[in-house]
Amino acid sequence: MAKPVEIARADEKAPRLAPLAADATHVLEVAVALAKKGIGGAMATVVARHGSAPSTPGQKLYVAEDDTCVGTVGGGAVEREVIDALDAMLRGACGKDAPQSAEARHEVRSVKLGAELGMCCGGSVDILLEPIDAQMPCLIVGGGHVATATAPLLAKIGFAVTVCDSREIWGEEGRIPNVTCVVGEHDDVGKDFPTSGACLVMTHDHGLDQDVIEWAMKKKFAYVGGVGSRAKARRTRDRLEAKGFPESDRARLKMPIGVDIGARLPDEIAVSIAAELVAWRRGSGKRGR
Repeated sequence: MAKPVEIARADEKAPRLAPLAADATHVLEVAVALAKKGIGGAMATVVARHGSAPSTPGQKLYVAEDDTCVGTVGGGAVEREVIDALDAMLRGACGKDAPQSAEARHEVRSVKLGAELGMCCGGSVDILLEPIDAQMPCLIVGGGHVATATAPLLAKIGFAVTVCDSREIWGEEGRIPNVTCVVGEHDDVGKDFPTSGACLVMTHDHGLDQDVIEWAMKKKFAYVGGVGSRAKARRTRDRLEAKGFPESDRARLKMPIGVDIGARLPDEIAVSIAAELVAWRRGSGKRGR
């Protein structure tokens, strides 16, 4: 996918980005693909045209946090104003640096094609502006029963989930609906995985769990969680301390992972893990353990 072209400002109103031409279907495909990579954005959709105007209902324009800019809402001064509005939406409530309490709001903006835009069409267009939230990347290492229950649940609530397992039967692609499954070692599969997301560790081997947790800590995943008992969690943290991991890392390890609801079965554990990850994503920081 081509990157947008940075253009020089001919005047103070010139747009910062030149959109890559695309129809509405391709614009939606780009937005979905980026959202699955953890990149959010803002979308403009022409919903109505009144009188003479270059815009056509259904046209779409998308600006992402990584400066991808694709589609059209008619070109010219209308498009310039819409790009500015989408940029402002990204810098504001839905921007990656915005405070967690901020809320990006949908807005229908009416743009009049008069003298103030340097256009003589005389008509107007109504354009829906809306934030597009990114999916939160989540790497699950270990494809066993708990992962099989947890991964599809997380996928339903806005996480882009990848499950990796070195055992072919547990990492086979297509085994878990709506989830990417990969056969391979965690450090290979996860070498380019976005560390802004979560790494959940639930392998078939305690020693491997320890190795993966140490790897995830070194990679600086924003969230690192492990399945296991409280006794296993203590031993894991003791080993981290013995290997020189600072207290800040040991403290941020979420283990046992999940809100304490007395879960025992894989589906119950999946619910508890999903609840904790929603709380983390929403910034509440509340945990049951």
